[in-house]
Amino acid sequence: MNRAEAPKIKKESKNKIRVEFDRTPLVQRLKAKFLNLYTLKKVLLYLFRLMLLIGVSYIILFPFFSKISSSFMSESDFVDVTVRLIPKTPTLTTYKAIITENSYFKAFANTFVLSLVCGLLQTFICCLIGYGFAKFKFKGSNVLFMLVIFTMVVPHTTLQLSMFMHFKDFDVLGIMGLLNKIGLTAKPGFQLLNTNWPLWILSATGLAYKNGLFIFLMRQFFRGIPDELEESAYLDGAGVFRTFFSIIIPISVTMMITVFMFSFCWQWTDTFYTNAFYTRQGTLLLSKIVQVPQSLSDMSAASKTLYTAAVNNTCGLLIILPLIVLYLFGQKYIVQGIERSGITG
Repeated sequence: MNRAEAPKIKKESKNKIRVEFDRTPLVQRLKAKFLNLYTLKKVLLYLFRLMLLIGVSYIILFPFFSKISSSFMSESDFVDVTVRLIPKTPTLTTYKAIITENSYFKAFANTFVLSLVCGLLQTFICCLIGYGFAKFKFKGSNVLFMLVIFTMVVPHTTLQLSMFMHFKDFDVLGIMGLLNKIGLTAKPGFQLLNTNWPLWILSATGLAYKNGLFIFLMRQFFRGIPDELEESAYLDGAGVFRTFFSIIIPISVTMMITVFMFSFCWQWTDTFYTNAFYTRQGTLLLSKIVQVPQSLSDMSAASKTLYTAAVNNTCGLLIILPLIVLYLFGQKYIVQGIERSGITG
């Protein structure tokens, strides 16, 4: 019997079955609805997923809860064996000492300016380079792109000394070195250490930290843009740069926000480049405030180890707090940017 000849249940029969089911006693209806193998499988699967999520969430979130809780503890709580996560004498002394004595807000302002400029420069230059790799075919393009990917593999410690010496006497065109040799100047180059210029120059030239990843993300995103958009612009008389700024940039805002947030966050928490280029003690960034304030340094030997770790953890919480706020407002752009880049495909 084919599908066309299969018997059909009439509407009147369905209504009759429904009426008879409604007339059945409540206990029997509940048994028929819930006490069956299908419902049992769904309940067991739901309980398994719930327990799995609770366990994973506990493993991930417990370190944060413990750090947040310890940041409100006083010194006496660390020597009290009955105190675990909830402090007996909660206090804001640790936060006040870090903010006032470690110059938190000054370090916040300096780090914000540095991270903002680096993020904007990296976003633009990686967008421009990624567009070139995605839409223009030229001899050696694959080799150049492989070199870009290679920058993601090379350990940055291997380049630390060369970058330090390069910015210690910065002379990109060799003019200062030539003038130094003929005796017109005593400086072999410009002294850029302990300034923001080394990081800004690296960002503007596409050589900064994680720029290889950002170029890859932008290239993958631009490869998904139809070529017909650019061809129609070229037919209307637009050049390459006009097409890029008037057509490509407006439709790439989501991806550019994603790259900017990645760049901003990595620069905000960076310690490698800041330790390499900022050698003077007076330079104040957020990475430099992780230390015990003077007013909290006088502590008993019994609580010294735990209390020092708690103070350092509190410094870390104050450092990542702005990033948490930034993520709360920009998480949808990160998700959309990663999806549109095709990195998971």
